[in-house]
Amino acid sequence: MISVTLKELEQQLLALSPSEKVQAIQLLAQSLGSSWQGIEKTPGICGGEARMAKTRIPVWVLVEARNIGYSDADLLTSYPSITATDLANAWVYAEAHSDEIELAIKRNEVA
Repeated sequence: MISVTLKELEQQLLALSPSEKVQAIQLLAQSLGSSWQGIEKTPGICGGEARMAKTRIPVWVLVEARNIGYSDADLLTSYPSITATDLANAWVYAEAHSDEIELAIKRNEVA
């Protein structure tokens, strides 16, 4: 097993690209078991769909943007009110609730 000090790990993490940092955050979030921290559902806001906490950005919108080719860095630029951690939380939530997200995307396509 490779032993890395926290200081060495910090330097390596800071050297990652924005997209790689999002992936690292997602991996850490999954390992903590807080699969959908930062996600809210409120009746009357975004149709009650899962959304980024304290925003009106539905998770399904981010997933659909990713599906059509937006990178994580593109999404962070397009939605300056969310962070890489928020985005990582969205991906974890979307993976855990894939049927819900797919249904929301289909409902939007019909609308």
